Amino acid sequence: MKSATPKVLHDICGRSLVGHVLTAAGELDPENLVVVVGHAREQVTAHLAEVAPAVRTAVQEEQNGTGHAVRMGLEALGGSVDGTVVVVCGDTPLLTGETLRQLSATHSADGNAVTVLTAEVPDATGYGRIVRDDTGAVTAIVEHKDASETQRAIREINSGVFAFDGALLADALKKVRTDNSQGEEYLTDVLGILREAGHRVGASVAGDHREIAGINNRVQLSEARRILNDRLLTAAMLSGVTVVDPATTWVDATVTFERDVVVHPGTQLHGGTHLAEGCEVGPNSRLTDTRVGAGARVDNTVAVGADVGPEASVGPFAYLRPGTRLGRKGKIGTYVETKNASIGEGTKVPHLSYVGDATIGEFSNIGAASVFVNYDGEHKHHTTVGSHCKTGSDNMFVAPVTVGDGAYTAAGSVITKDVPPGSLAVARGQQRNIEGWVARKRPGSAAAKAAEAASRGAVEEG
Repeated sequence: MKSATPKVLHDICGRSLVGHVLTAAGELDPENLVVVVGHAREQVTAHLAEVAPAVRTAVQEEQNGTGHAVRMGLEALGGSVDGTVVVVCGDTPLLTGETLRQLSATHSADGNAVTVLTAEVPDATGYGRIVRDDTGAVTAIVEHKDASETQRAIREINSGVFAFDGALLADALKKVRTDNSQGEEYLTDVLGILREAGHRVGASVAGDHREIAGINNRVQLSEARRILNDRLLTAAMLSGVTVVDPATTWVDATVTFERDVVVHPGTQLHGGTHLAEGCEVGPNSRLTDTRVGAGARVDNTVAVGADVGPEASVGPFAYLRPGTRLGRKGKIGTYVETKNASIGEGTKVPHLSYVGDATIGEFSNIGAASVFVNYDGEHKHHTTVGSHCKTGSDNMFVAPVTVGDGAYTAAGSVITKDVPPGSLAVARGQQRNIEGWVARKRPGSAAAKAAEAASRGAVEEG
């Protein structure tokens, strides 16, 4: 990956690579779920503690091969496990729980000692080929470089995902040798050991060969992201969501939708975002951990950790920062930024304003170009505006300050004191006109000539 980030921690569609694998494995409802960590284990372990605290970890101090890694995993569980052990790779984010359930079911139904997940691919170059006998049992996995011409024609390949009989696996791992070019314990050697002992080795074929694809570079990461994104959007559309342009719409696996949602082009939906019935989002919007209520409209907006109420309107060109709560039928308009702000039902902040650390009641209107001045250089302070208030354009609310219910504030005011309910607050200097100033201070300028012409016109009309 050529990265300071361990490969399995690279993100696609809202989860790390290993996070996607754990989600798929979790669908088996396993009694134990163990992740074997080695390279950069401090980073990987910290990530697992955050996203999957119930998962156990086993440390592979030296990377001595796949067989050795599985042995470390079993040792974390006491050395042997009754029942089925499923082994998956940490860099296969497209693997699904459905495919793992199919693998486990085939393993049990066929009475196999080991069942390998395979796939039929258009081009098997470089992959280990699955060789079967007349009964369909797997007789060998032959690496590409060791395969005959006949074997190279086989399109069924090994995925590196297996289901084992736990007791037989533990016993066979003790017999795995390291007399190979890498001096490592290969998990695939277990198949030959079990077959030689008279046990059956079977296979389960994945329905989509792309599921088994491992990620080894950023190109493959990008390709997997597109496949997974398409899968998520298809599921959304089949559940009743309109995605106008899937090619420009990106979603995380953790995003949820209700029916009759419309997602317009150029939209990104991340984290725990939820879109309620009949709302519209986009175009060109990015929502993270944001809830959009039923029938709401969010247009050309960036929102993080926000809650948009039912039938509310946001944008275009709005920025909703964490802690924004917009009530039913409320409006956050063009070039408005909000943060840690509770805005009540029917209240409007239509244009060119900043509302931070504030509570605004119901059915109030905040005039254009208003700023809630919440920071004194050291501490944040709160502003409260009541219900049914009308504030003028170009107001500054210097927190902490309260504007009572039903109050008005005059345009251009700097509100530094509480405004009682039903009052009009005027906080601006008295206008003073100094006549002739331009002619005296800017003689010969375009402004002076325009003023002189206007004065002559006024005299002629008079």
